Amino acid sequence: MKNLKDLLKILVEKEGSDLHISVNVQPVIRINGELNVLNDKNKITKDEVKNYAMQLLGDDYDKYLKAGEFDASYTLNGVGMFRVNVYKERGNDAIAVRNIPSKILSPKELGFPDVFNDLINAKMGLVLVTGPTGSGKSTTVASIINEFNLNTKRHIITLEDPIEYVHKSNKSLINQREIGKDSGSYVAALKAALREDPDVIFVGEMRDMETITAAITAAETGHLVLSTLHTIGADKTIDRIIDVFPEHNQTQVRIQLASVLKGVVSQQLLKKKDESGRIPAFEIMTFTPAVQNLIREGKTHQIQSLIQTGSKYGMITMDKCIIDLYKKGIISYETAVQSSVDKEFVTKMLIL
Repeated sequence: MKNLKDLLKILVEKEGSDLHISVNVQPVIRINGELNVLNDKNKITKDEVKNYAMQLLGDDYDKYLKAGEFDASYTLNGVGMFRVNVYKERGNDAIAVRNIPSKILSPKELGFPDVFNDLINAKMGLVLVTGPTGSGKSTTVASIINEFNLNTKRHIITLEDPIEYVHKSNKSLINQREIGKDSGSYVAALKAALREDPDVIFVGEMRDMETITAAITAAETGHLVLSTLHTIGADKTIDRIIDVFPEHNQTQVRIQLASVLKGVVSQQLLKKKDESGRIPAFEIMTFTPAVQNLIREGKTHQIQSLIQTGSKYGMITMDKCIIDLYKKGIISYETAVQSSVDKEFVTKMLIL
């Protein structure tokens, strides 16, 4: 069986996104969204998986044993950086490793439309990047932060669990704090950040009511707040935030959210037709008085219609983006239909 370094090297060399290690099975790598079993003669033993876990977690291995799962970052010199989750599976150790690319791509390289620059250059408010697990949210946020760092003089504080992309201060000053090591929680770190003279605060994930409240407060007090959610679509993102709160607080939250939200970028990664990799597809909602009113009045179900007709404000629906990618020959017909929101509409548009 290959040692841990060899497995991680294979992950990077094959440009895989994830490596999965479990007891009594062969290593599995996800490449372009699909799982591929490494053709190794031997299955991984219980002791080998435990040894890998101990190497990846180091002194945190005992914390993992108590909790049953643990997130960490791992750097291997000459190979790369990785996000690690070690977890118990039928009493055994199991490992999921996410490959963090060493190069941070620019918004242009990622295929962002021009309006994205206006969205991320807001001086204050709340900008959300959303999508399912593995949709490239971390890559998008890293690209935004890197653009700030290269082109503006701002104090940027990132709050992450764990730290993924490492940023070196350029024109901006960047401080990266890891939840669990540098601070006890997102809420505590957010409250402290307001006393640390930030211009931009990145919150790794808005997981609960307390974190969402603190993030909205930071946006209300003149800071630009970036964060992520595991939602698909702007309307569902707004509903998810509001639904976290008790019913008697939801009206107030709608008013606050309507005043601070600058935009929502929802994304997914689609397999390219030539199988050379994956490309992001976006839905973008920008801030307009009409969007603000719908949020305030609790009519989020109408937001999709505004996005469909809001191209002059830089808005685009996920389905429109997918149709454009298909017509450019970048994705296949099957991929376009499978990844669409309104499959009947997209199917009709693809044959026109």
